[in-house]
Amino acid sequence: MSVADAVAYTTHLLFAGLWTGTVLFVTVGILPLGLRGDIRPAPFEFAVSRLSTVTRVSALALFVTGGHMAGNAYTVESLTGSPRGHLVLTMVALWFLLAALVEVGSARMRRGLNAEKVRTPARDGKPFLYAASVVALLLLVDAGLLAGGVVF
Repeated sequence: MSVADAVAYTTHLLFAGLWTGTVLFVTVGILPLGLRGDIRPAPFEFAVSRLSTVTRVSALALFVTGGHMAGNAYTVESLTGSPRGHLVLTMVALWFLLAALVEVGSARMRRGLNAEKVRTPARDGKPFLYAASVVALLLLVDAGLLAGGVVF
């Protein structure tokens, strides 16, 4: 493995952990406060803003590092014709879905937060953040299968 490959793998894992962890933290730790009205609009908006920033930066970092890794380890045939390739393609689809869910949920929450509300924005974003959390967990399972060499 080259130094560039090691940097790509390490960067990929760091941003994957940061992104999935942020989604799960906001869903489990921050969203319930908003649903109950136990958080003021400014800190809630800060958390939503950070979630959006982490999502956008991580999506870009994962695209670049994942593209590097896939370009060095796979061919079109091995991506489309092998169980490991299918796991990689599943991961790509899940990353896109995660980004979309977070962006839509964050946008819905920001609208209400701009009006200095908390409960309504939390309710508006809740289904998207719950779905994003499920996708984040599926991504971690997929990554574990790839890292462990498990093939079905």
